[in-house]
Amino acid sequence: MEIMQVTGSLVCTFRVGGLAHCQLRILRNVKGKLAVGVDPVGAAVGNWVFTASGSAARFACGNPEVQTDLTIGGIIDFWEPDG
Repeated sequence: MEIMQVTGSLVCTFRVGGLAHCQLRILRNVKGKLAVGVDPVGAAVGNWVFTASGSAARFACGNPEVQTDLTIGGIIDFWEPDG
């Protein structure tokens, strides 16, 4: 798991069937690296979230058939980032 911040939404007109109708979010880790993840919890821009990656990400999104390797597992209510 990793703590990341939502920086935006990603809209795709065409996508593979394995992504179904999942909402996609642009995420930034604490080092500034950007990634795209599936969002089953409805996180908003600016929210800090924790993520599941790898094969666990498929199960975290609620449907193991979804082809993802990064899923938002929850919205963090309180956290003070280091540094």
